[in-house]
Amino acid sequence: MNHYYAFNGDADGLCALHQLRLVNPENASLITGVKRDIKLLDRVTANAGDQVTVLDISLDSNRKGLMNLLDAGATVEYFDHHHAGEIPQSPNLTTHIDLSADICTSLLVDQHLKGQYHLWAITAAFGDNLVKKAQQLADKAGLSQTESEQLANLGEYLNYNGYGDNLADLHFHPEALYEEIKAYQNPFDFIANSPAYLKLAAGYKKDMNDANSLRSLMEDVHCAAYLLPDEAWARRVTGIFANKLANENPHRAHAVITPNHSGNYTVSVRAALENPQGADLLCLQFETGGGRKAAAGINHLQVDVVDYFVKTFKNHFSS
Repeated sequence: MNHYYAFNGDADGLCALHQLRLVNPENASLITGVKRDIKLLDRVTANAGDQVTVLDISLDSNRKGLMNLLDAGATVEYFDHHHAGEIPQSPNLTTHIDLSADICTSLLVDQHLKGQYHLWAITAAFGDNLVKKAQQLADKAGLSQTESEQLANLGEYLNYNGYGDNLADLHFHPEALYEEIKAYQNPFDFIANSPAYLKLAAGYKKDMNDANSLRSLMEDVHCAAYLLPDEAWARRVTGIFANKLANENPHRAHAVITPNHSGNYTVSVRAALENPQGADLLCLQFETGGGRKAAAGINHLQVDVVDYFVKTFKNHFSS
Protein backbone atom coordinates (compact mmCIF):
# COMPACT_ATOMS: atom_id res chain seq x y z
CA MET A 1 0.00 0.00 0.00
CA ASN A 2 1.20 3.48 -0.87
CA HIS A 3 0.27 6.53 1.22
CA TYR A 4 -0.09 10.00 -0.30
CA TYR A 5 -0.54 13.29 1.54
CA ALA A 6 -1.94 16.21 -0.49
CA PHE A 7 -1.61 19.34 1.63
CA ASN A 8 -1.92 23.09 1.25
CA GLY A 9 1.48 24.78 1.43
CA ASP A 10 0.40 27.31 4.09
CA ALA A 11 0.62 27.21 7.89
CA ASP A 12 -2.63 25.28 8.28
CA GLY A 13 -1.72 22.61 5.75
CA LEU A 14 1.83 22.24 7.07
CA CYS A 15 0.77 21.96 10.71
CA ALA A 16 -2.03 19.53 9.86
CA LEU A 17 0.44 17.34 7.97
CA HIS A 18 3.00 17.58 10.75
CA GLN A 19 0.56 16.46 13.43
CA LEU A 20 -0.52 13.42 11.44
CA ARG A 21 3.03 12.49 10.45
CA LEU A 22 4.24 12.72 14.04
CA VAL A 23 1.69 10.03 14.86
CA ASN A 24 2.33 8.02 11.71
CA PRO A 25 5.84 8.67 10.30
CA GLU A 26 5.73 5.88 7.68
CA ASN A 27 7.16 6.51 4.22
CA ALA A 28 4.73 8.53 2.10
CA SER A 29 4.57 10.70 -0.99
CA LEU A 30 3.90 14.41 -0.42
CA ILE A 31 1.99 16.57 -2.91
CA THR A 32 1.88 20.32 -2.32
CA GLY A 33 2.65 23.72 -3.81
CA VAL A 34 2.10 27.41 -3.21
CA LYS A 35 -0.92 28.27 -1.12
CA ARG A 36 -3.16 28.86 -4.12
CA ASP A 37 -2.12 25.67 -5.88
CA ILE A 38 -5.18 23.87 -4.59
CA LYS A 39 -6.13 21.34 -7.29
CA LEU A 40 -3.62 18.94 -5.86
CA LEU A 41 -5.60 15.73 -6.32
CA ASP A 42 -5.15 16.00 -10.08
CA ARG A 43 -1.49 15.20 -9.37
CA VAL A 44 -2.14 12.07 -7.30
CA THR A 45 -2.07 8.71 -9.07
CA ALA A 46 -3.25 6.10 -6.59
CA ASN A 47 -4.58 2.59 -7.06
CA ALA A 48 -6.82 0.16 -5.21
CA GLY A 49 -5.56 -0.30 -1.67
CA ASP A 50 -3.64 2.97 -1.58
CA GLN A 51 -4.37 5.62 1.08
CA VAL A 52 -4.70 9.33 0.29
CA THR A 53 -4.90 11.94 3.06
CA VAL A 54 -6.09 15.38 1.93
CA LEU A 55 -5.41 18.48 4.02
CA ASP A 56 -6.73 22.03 3.68
CA ILE A 57 -7.84 22.13 0.04
CA SER A 58 -11.44 22.57 -1.10
CA LEU A 59 -13.28 19.36 -1.95
CA ASP A 60 -15.35 21.23 -4.51
CA SER A 61 -12.21 22.42 -6.31
CA ASN A 62 -10.81 18.88 -6.25
CA ARG A 63 -14.01 17.00 -7.08
CA LYS A 64 -12.74 15.55 -10.36
CA GLY A 65 -9.47 14.35 -8.87
CA LEU A 66 -11.26 12.95 -5.82
CA MET A 67 -13.73 10.98 -7.93
CA ASN A 68 -10.89 9.58 -10.03
CA LEU A 69 -9.16 8.34 -6.86
CA LEU A 70 -12.34 6.78 -5.50
CA ASP A 71 -13.10 5.15 -8.83
CA ALA A 72 -9.59 3.67 -8.82
CA GLY A 73 -10.30 2.06 -5.45
CA ALA A 74 -8.10 4.29 -3.29
CA THR A 75 -9.14 5.11 0.27
CA VAL A 76 -9.36 8.85 0.95
CA GLU A 77 -9.48 10.71 4.28
CA TYR A 78 -10.32 14.40 3.84
CA PHE A 79 -9.70 17.18 6.40
CA ASP A 80 -10.79 20.69 5.38
CA HIS A 81 -12.70 23.88 6.23
CA HIS A 82 -13.25 25.40 2.78
CA HIS A 83 -16.28 25.37 0.47
CA ALA A 84 -17.04 21.71 -0.20
CA GLY A 85 -20.26 21.58 -2.21
CA GLU A 86 -21.97 18.19 -2.25
CA ILE A 87 -19.86 15.54 -0.54
CA PRO A 88 -19.67 12.29 -2.53
CA GLN A 89 -21.03 9.18 -0.87
CA SER A 90 -18.47 6.38 -0.96
CA PRO A 91 -17.37 3.70 1.51
CA ASN A 92 -13.79 4.66 0.60
CA LEU A 93 -14.21 8.31 1.62
CA THR A 94 -13.99 9.60 5.19
CA THR A 95 -14.49 13.35 5.66
CA HIS A 96 -13.72 15.75 8.49
CA ILE A 97 -15.13 18.94 6.99
CA ASP A 98 -16.34 21.94 9.00
CA LEU A 99 -17.03 25.33 7.42
CA SER A 100 -17.39 27.23 10.70
CA ALA A 101 -15.69 30.63 10.72
CA ASP A 102 -13.57 29.77 13.79
CA ILE A 103 -12.17 26.43 12.60
CA CYS A 104 -9.16 25.46 10.50
CA THR A 105 -7.86 22.16 9.18
CA SER A 106 -5.19 21.79 11.86
CA LEU A 107 -7.84 22.16 14.56
CA LEU A 108 -9.87 19.40 12.87
CA VAL A 109 -6.76 17.20 12.88
CA ASP A 110 -6.16 18.17 16.51
CA GLN A 111 -9.67 16.98 17.40
CA HIS A 112 -9.09 13.76 15.46
CA LEU A 113 -5.82 13.12 17.32
CA LYS A 114 -7.32 14.12 20.67
CA GLY A 115 -4.82 16.92 21.20
CA GLN A 116 -1.61 14.91 20.95
CA TYR A 117 0.25 17.82 19.32
CA HIS A 118 -2.00 20.65 20.36
CA LEU A 119 0.64 23.40 20.24
CA TRP A 120 1.07 22.88 16.49
CA ALA A 121 -2.69 23.26 16.05
CA ILE A 122 -2.61 26.52 18.00
CA THR A 123 0.27 27.68 15.78
CA ALA A 124 -1.81 26.95 12.68
CA ALA A 125 -4.83 28.79 14.06
CA PHE A 126 -2.71 31.89 14.60
CA GLY A 127 -1.29 31.50 11.09
CA ASP A 128 -4.77 31.15 9.58
CA ASN A 129 -5.70 34.46 11.27
CA LEU A 130 -8.07 32.82 13.76
CA VAL A 131 -6.42 35.04 16.35
CA LYS A 132 -9.27 35.11 18.89
CA LYS A 133 -9.75 31.33 18.74
CA ALA A 134 -6.01 30.69 18.87
CA GLN A 135 -5.59 32.97 21.89
CA GLN A 136 -8.44 31.23 23.69
CA LEU A 137 -6.77 27.87 23.07
CA ALA A 138 -3.39 29.23 24.15
CA ASP A 139 -4.87 30.58 27.39
CA LYS A 140 -6.64 27.28 28.03
CA ALA A 141 -3.36 25.46 27.46
CA GLY A 142 -1.72 27.64 30.12
CA LEU A 143 0.68 29.43 27.80
CA SER A 144 2.21 32.71 28.93
CA GLN A 145 1.76 35.88 26.89
CA THR A 146 5.32 35.51 25.59
CA GLU A 147 4.72 31.90 24.54
CA SER A 148 1.45 32.86 22.82
CA GLU A 149 3.25 35.60 20.91
CA GLN A 150 5.95 33.14 19.86
CA LEU A 151 3.38 30.73 18.40
CA ALA A 152 1.54 33.63 16.75
CA ASN A 153 4.76 34.75 15.06
CA LEU A 154 5.59 31.21 13.96
CA GLY A 155 2.11 30.74 12.52
CA GLU A 156 2.41 33.99 10.59
CA TYR A 157 5.84 33.11 9.24
CA LEU A 158 4.74 29.65 8.08
CA ASN A 159 1.68 31.14 6.42
CA TYR A 160 3.72 33.92 4.83
CA ASN A 161 6.00 31.38 3.20
CA GLY A 162 3.09 29.77 1.35
CA TYR A 163 2.13 32.89 -0.56
CA GLY A 164 3.57 33.54 -3.97
CA ASP A 165 2.51 33.13 -7.54
CA ASN A 166 4.93 30.26 -8.06
CA LEU A 167 7.51 28.33 -6.07
CA ALA A 168 10.30 30.69 -7.12
CA ASP A 169 8.61 33.47 -5.11
CA LEU A 170 8.88 31.49 -1.86
CA HIS A 171 11.73 31.30 0.64
CA PHE A 172 11.13 27.53 1.01
CA HIS A 173 9.28 24.99 -1.11
CA PRO A 174 6.49 23.87 1.28
CA GLU A 175 7.76 20.29 1.21
CA ALA A 176 11.25 21.53 2.10
CA LEU A 177 9.80 23.60 4.93
CA TYR A 178 8.01 20.52 6.24
CA GLU A 179 11.37 18.71 6.19
CA GLU A 180 12.71 21.50 8.43
CA ILE A 181 9.77 21.13 10.82
CA LYS A 182 9.31 17.38 11.01
CA ALA A 183 12.01 16.69 13.61
CA TYR A 184 10.30 18.95 16.16
CA GLN A 185 7.46 17.62 18.29
CA ASN A 186 7.28 20.97 20.05
CA PRO A 187 7.06 24.26 18.09
CA PHE A 188 9.07 26.10 20.76
CA ASP A 189 12.04 23.84 19.98
CA PHE A 190 11.72 24.71 16.28
CA ILE A 191 11.67 28.40 17.15
CA ALA A 192 14.75 28.08 19.36
CA ASN A 193 16.88 25.84 17.17
CA SER A 194 15.96 26.00 13.49
CA PRO A 195 17.85 28.23 11.00
CA ALA A 196 14.71 28.05 8.84
CA TYR A 197 12.81 29.99 11.49
CA LEU A 198 15.40 32.78 11.43
CA LYS A 199 15.27 32.98 7.63
CA LEU A 200 11.47 33.23 7.61
CA ALA A 201 11.46 35.85 10.37
CA ALA A 202 13.97 38.05 8.54
CA GLY A 203 12.12 37.76 5.22
CA TYR A 204 8.78 38.51 6.83
CA LYS A 205 10.02 41.66 8.54
CA LYS A 206 11.64 43.03 5.40
CA ASP A 207 8.59 42.38 3.20
CA MET A 208 6.15 43.80 5.73
CA ASN A 209 8.19 46.99 5.98
CA ASP A 210 7.69 47.43 2.23
CA ALA A 211 3.97 46.64 2.48
CA ASN A 212 3.38 49.11 5.30
CA SER A 213 4.31 51.99 2.98
CA LEU A 214 1.43 51.24 0.59
CA ARG A 215 -1.65 53.45 0.19
CA SER A 216 -5.15 52.12 -0.41
CA LEU A 217 -6.72 52.02 -3.87
CA MET A 218 -10.14 52.74 -2.32
CA GLU A 219 -11.28 53.06 1.27
CA ASP A 220 -14.46 53.82 3.18
CA VAL A 221 -15.98 52.91 6.53
CA HIS A 222 -17.03 49.44 5.34
CA CYS A 223 -14.08 48.25 3.25
CA ALA A 224 -10.70 49.03 1.69
CA ALA A 225 -8.81 47.69 -1.32
CA TYR A 226 -5.06 47.77 -1.98
CA LEU A 227 -3.22 47.29 -5.27
CA LEU A 228 0.32 45.93 -4.79
CA PRO A 229 3.27 46.31 -7.18
CA ASP A 230 4.51 43.59 -9.53
CA GLU A 231 7.30 42.38 -7.25
CA ALA A 232 8.17 39.03 -5.66
CA TRP A 233 7.99 40.53 -2.15
CA ALA A 234 4.43 41.72 -2.87
CA ARG A 235 3.35 38.26 -3.98
CA ARG A 236 4.88 36.77 -0.83
CA VAL A 237 3.19 39.23 1.49
CA THR A 238 -0.28 39.46 -0.06
CA GLY A 239 -2.10 37.16 2.38
CA ILE A 240 -0.26 38.26 5.50
CA PHE A 241 -0.81 41.91 4.59
CA ALA A 242 -4.54 41.20 4.17
CA ASN A 243 -4.59 39.57 7.61
CA LYS A 244 -2.75 42.55 9.13
CA LEU A 245 -5.26 44.99 7.65
CA ALA A 246 -8.14 42.88 8.95
CA ASN A 247 -6.70 42.75 12.47
CA GLU A 248 -5.96 46.48 12.58
CA ASN A 249 -9.42 47.43 11.24
CA PRO A 250 -11.82 44.72 12.47
CA HIS A 251 -14.91 46.64 11.33
CA ARG A 252 -13.80 46.70 7.68
CA ALA A 253 -13.48 44.13 4.90
CA HIS A 254 -10.26 44.19 2.87
CA ALA A 255 -9.07 43.17 -0.58
CA VAL A 256 -5.41 42.93 -1.58
CA ILE A 257 -4.86 42.77 -5.36
CA THR A 258 -1.45 41.62 -6.59
CA PRO A 259 -0.06 41.16 -10.13
CA ASN A 260 0.90 37.56 -10.92
CA HIS A 261 3.14 35.89 -13.48
CA SER A 262 0.27 35.18 -15.87
CA GLY A 263 -0.27 38.89 -16.48
CA ASN A 264 -3.45 38.88 -14.41
CA TYR A 265 -4.04 39.57 -10.69
CA THR A 266 -4.31 37.45 -7.57
CA VAL A 267 -6.79 38.67 -4.96
CA SER A 268 -6.94 38.04 -1.20
CA VAL A 269 -10.21 39.01 0.51
CA ARG A 270 -10.84 39.25 4.25
CA ALA A 271 -14.31 39.85 5.67
CA ALA A 272 -14.55 42.18 8.66
CA LEU A 273 -13.46 40.34 11.80
CA GLU A 274 -16.48 41.76 13.61
CA ASN A 275 -18.71 39.98 11.06
CA PRO A 276 -16.60 37.24 9.39
CA GLN A 277 -19.05 36.37 6.63
CA GLY A 278 -19.31 36.73 2.88
CA ALA A 279 -15.74 36.54 1.57
CA ASP A 280 -16.45 33.20 -0.11
CA LEU A 281 -19.70 34.40 -1.68
CA LEU A 282 -17.93 37.39 -3.20
CA CYS A 283 -15.01 35.42 -4.64
CA LEU A 284 -17.18 32.60 -5.97
CA GLN A 285 -18.77 35.16 -8.30
CA PHE A 286 -15.46 35.22 -10.21
CA GLU A 287 -13.79 32.44 -12.17
CA THR A 288 -10.97 30.83 -10.14
CA GLY A 289 -12.47 32.30 -6.95
CA GLY A 290 -13.16 30.37 -3.75
CA GLY A 291 -12.35 30.09 -0.06
CA ARG A 292 -14.25 30.34 3.19
CA LYS A 293 -16.62 32.78 4.87
CA ALA A 294 -13.98 34.85 6.64
CA ALA A 295 -11.18 34.65 4.09
CA ALA A 296 -11.23 33.89 0.39
CA GLY A 297 -9.48 34.75 -2.84
CA ILE A 298 -9.32 34.75 -6.62
CA ASN A 299 -6.37 33.06 -8.29
CA HIS A 300 -6.55 34.82 -11.67
CA LEU A 301 -8.49 38.07 -12.02
CA GLN A 302 -8.16 39.52 -15.52
CA VAL A 303 -6.78 43.04 -15.81
CA ASP A 304 -9.93 44.39 -17.44
CA VAL A 305 -12.06 43.03 -14.57
CA VAL A 306 -10.21 44.77 -11.72
CA ASP A 307 -12.44 47.86 -11.70
CA TYR A 308 -15.55 45.67 -11.77
CA PHE A 309 -14.17 43.57 -8.91
CA VAL A 310 -13.49 46.63 -6.75
CA LYS A 311 -17.01 47.92 -7.41
CA THR A 312 -18.52 44.50 -6.62
CA PHE A 313 -16.36 44.18 -3.50
CA LYS A 314 -17.50 47.57 -2.26
CA ASN A 315 -21.18 46.86 -2.91
CA HIS A 316 -20.95 43.39 -1.39
CA PHE A 317 -19.59 44.57 1.95
CA SER A 318 -21.48 47.89 2.12
CA SER A 319 -24.94 46.39 1.81
